[in-house]
Amino acid sequence: KKFIVNLETTEIEAEIADGKKYTFWTFNNIVPGSFIRIRVGDEVELHLKNAANSVLPHNIDLHAVTGPGGGAEATTAVPGQEAVFTFKALNPGLYVYHCAAPPVPMHIANGMYGLILVEPEGGLKKVDREYYIMQGEFYTKAKTADLLEFDNDKGNTEIPDYVLFNGKKGSLLGKNMIEAKVGETVRLFVGNGGPNLVSSFHVIGEIFDNVYPEGGSVVNHNVQTTIIPAGGAAIVEFKVDVPGEYVLVDHSIFRAFNKGAIGKLKVTGEENAKVFKKGGSK
Repeated sequence: KKFIVNLETTEIEAEIADGKKYTFWTFNNIVPGSFIRIRVGDEVELHLKNAANSVLPHNIDLHAVTGPGGGAEATTAVPGQEAVFTFKALNPGLYVYHCAAPPVPMHIANGMYGLILVEPEGGLKKVDREYYIMQGEFYTKAKTADLLEFDNDKGNTEIPDYVLFNGKKGSLLGKNMIEAKVGETVRLFVGNGGPNLVSSFHVIGEIFDNVYPEGGSVVNHNVQTTIIPAGGAAIVEFKVDVPGEYVLVDHSIFRAFNKGAIGKLKVTGEENAKVFKKGGSK
C-alpha cells in the first residue's frame, strides 16, 4: 500500500510541570509527535512542513527508513517551506523518529521525537488495549517567571530537571491515567526520545508476558523491567488479572519520584482472590 503522511514542525509554549510552561519544539503540536503506523512493504510519501513562525530549519530522521540520514537531508525545510520524500518500509519493528537538524541535541531535547510502527506481514496480533508512551528528559532554565527554555549547559552534563512520559509531568496520572478491565490484554508502545538517558521501564505489580526488546522481532517472556536506549523503543504486552492502580515508572527510581517519570494504569473489574488477596488467616 501507499500512504501519505503529513507532519508539521511547530514551536509552542505549553505546560511542562507545576504551572510552568516550556518552549517545546514539536511534530504536529504534541510531544511525542504523531504515532505513525504502517506495514512492512508499504510505500510512504512523507510531507514535512516547517511552520512559518519557526525559529530554525527542521527535518525528520526516521529510524525505520533505509537511506541516507533516514530522510533528514531530504526533508530539511526552512520556516514556511514544505519538503517531501518517499521510502519503502523494508523492516518490521517499532522505531523512533526525530529531528536531525543542527544542533541535533537541542532539537531532540526540545521534544522533536515520536514513534513509527512497521507491522509485520499480517499485522500484530489483536489485543484489547494499545497505548503510546514516550519518555524524554528536559534540561531547563528560566526565561521568565513562568516560562522555561532549553539549557545547553545542563544538557552537556546529562543531568536533567525533568524526566517525563509524553512531555508533561502528570501526563499519565489522575484523569489522564490509561485504563483497562480485568481479563484484558494491554499493549504498550514505549519509546525513549532521550536525548541522553537510558530508560528502565517497569510497571509495578505487573509482569510483562511479552517484550519485543528494542522494538525488534525477538520476543522475551516473563520480564520485570526492560531497558530502552535513547533513540530506541520496546513493545510490551501483559494481561491484567486484578483490579487496582498500577504504577508505570522509569526504575532508575529517583527519576520517577523526583523528576516526573511516573504514570498509572487503572484496572477495573472483579477481584480475583486466587491471584491477589489482601490480609489472610492468622
